[in-house]
Amino acid sequence: MGFIKILLLFCWLSVFSNISHGSVHEYTSEKFISKGNAFVFHGGSEGLYSSFTDNNGTFTSSFIRFEKISFRRPEVGNLSAALIQAIVFEVEDRETIGGSAYGGQRAICCSPDLAKLGVCPPGEVIHRPSTKNPYWPQVLRINFEGDDLVATMPSQSIQISETGMYNLYFMHCDPSLQDVVIDGKTIWKNPTGYLPGRMSPLMRFYGLMSFGFVILGIFWFSQYAMHWREVVQLQNCITMVITLGMFEMAFWYFEYAEFNETGVRPTGITVWAVTFGTVKRTVARLIILMVSMGYGVVRPTLGGLTSKVVMLGGTFLFASEVLELVENVGAISDFSGSARLFLVLPVAILDAFFIVWIFTSLSTTLNKLQARRMMAKLEIYRKFTNALVVAVIFSIGGLFYELFFKANDVYNERWQTAWIIPAFWQVLSFSVLCVICALWAPSQNSTRYAYSDEAGEEFDKEENLTLIKPSQAARDVPISQESRPIHINNGSADEDLEEEKIE
Repeated sequence: MGFIKILLLFCWLSVFSNISHGSVHEYTSEKFISKGNAFVFHGGSEGLYSSFTDNNGTFTSSFIRFEKISFRRPEVGNLSAALIQAIVFEVEDRETIGGSAYGGQRAICCSPDLAKLGVCPPGEVIHRPSTKNPYWPQVLRINFEGDDLVATMPSQSIQISETGMYNLYFMHCDPSLQDVVIDGKTIWKNPTGYLPGRMSPLMRFYGLMSFGFVILGIFWFSQYAMHWREVVQLQNCITMVITLGMFEMAFWYFEYAEFNETGVRPTGITVWAVTFGTVKRTVARLIILMVSMGYGVVRPTLGGLTSKVVMLGGTFLFASEVLELVENVGAISDFSGSARLFLVLPVAILDAFFIVWIFTSLSTTLNKLQARRMMAKLEIYRKFTNALVVAVIFSIGGLFYELFFKANDVYNERWQTAWIIPAFWQVLSFSVLCVICALWAPSQNSTRYAYSDEAGEEFDKEENLTLIKPSQAARDVPISQESRPIHINNGSADEDLEEEKIE
């Protein structure tokens, strides 16, 4: 089992090294990698649904097709006949590949000891029939005849009769072929199109999200048009986020639709979808941070914090863009791997910094609003804080679920539900945006929640007073008539009433 773990964990290297587009996996002079006593090349990993016949009697096939696959070896030394094997197996059958003699170290290729036991032919990959289907794994043989420099694999297809996560490996056990290279392509197709099984539900999801953003846009832009004279700067920023979100969802839907139709992932559309998404997430975080600081509500500018906010936003935009581009542009195989950990960490750290800064600023703003008795603004900020707290709780829950999911799904056996994770984050982000739209929707009272010079002066005065000694602040601030101390008479109730009459 050890070598299978190594194979499945190293395959992300192949994903990025292959020139692959969509479900058409192309190989251009790719080399084999030494693993144990074998040489392997990962041809792809995808979730495939089984072929079926619909109610009209039409057969819809699911298959892996090999096209123009050839192997080329250098003209070095004495050349002789050699064998390369292509092995397709479902991930649950991973234990059927490889073996060991007398309980020793597990090997991919048939060792002399195993050959003596009659377990396998010498010089070939060890494999046994699956307990579920005796015709699997599928093993295809490609032979170098004599001193031929090129071995060609006939074009052929493997029909998929059972739903599962399928892996393709090209392997050989001959050290003389260590410099052999592979050219050609394989085409992987599901019954409904070329989208890999893990991505297939996402096309429908982004279609629904596009519809959701349209509904939100209709509500927001209608309010915006009705009360455009009262619109404040914050509402313009929210309008930009909604617009970016509409473009992002539309681009993702069309990207998956094109991918599903042609089997070729459209790089241009993918880059646009990724870019709109990262810009939207960055702007949304900056808006939440600035609102938490009181920008546009209790202060006209961020003052000396502007450069720090811009720097944080720019860093987050760059880190997110790199992560999303690497994860999506040209990505085909249904293998998430641990390669993205290096790129995920900076984004996670920046997100944590955003959260800490947002709640620290919110706490300060709430305290000052309460001290100045700005009740209308205080009420809306309290609702805003509650919404963010709920969002953070759901985020933590989603993060733990994602970590648990990936820790317990090393071989991607749960590929059919993997789409829930990216969908969850999109839904959570959309929900927070809807709450913000509800709280700050354009209305005839929009300016009531905006910054005013009088409120701003009071707010700034409160900030300045905190820097002055309490005794000095008490001398500088006059005591109003309402705050005049009341002297309580220890006499009877009737005397108190008479004193009140006299006063």
